[in-house]
Amino acid sequence: MFRGRFEHTIDNKGRISLPAKFRDVLGGTGEHRLVITNFEGCLVAYPFSEWQQLEKKWSSFSLLKKEINTFLRFFISGATECGIDKLGRINIPPILRDYASLEKDIVFAGMLQRFEVWQKEKWEEVMKKTVDELGKNSEILSELGL
Repeated sequence: MFRGRFEHTIDNKGRISLPAKFRDVLGGTGEHRLVITNFEGCLVAYPFSEWQQLEKKWSSFSLLKKEINTFLRFFISGATECGIDKLGRINIPPILRDYASLEKDIVFAGMLQRFEVWQKEKWEEVMKKTVDELGKNSEILSELGL
């Protein structure tokens, strides 16, 4: 499971070093590939085997539903398979770097079976809004057992 927040940088070639804890998670599963795609202003990364399960599930959805098609068109068309090199780095393609505005300072955010990669300034804005919203969502938090 991916958990925690980690600040890193992206180099001018688009390479980012995965946090050691994330490499440990991937190493424990034998994964050496991620699928990375665009979502809600950031990038979301899945271990390859997790992504395959999602593709299988999504392939059973009806293409006649406009909302499903819209989501899949956006999410699947942005998906790129990225290998992890011996130094624990991945190379983010330019189109995904541009989408998420990744230039220098980034934040990794663990999200259980996946993790997100944010431009640091965007992450800070999202977290401020999130903290403001938490108090308003006490019913949902209660349902989660918090």
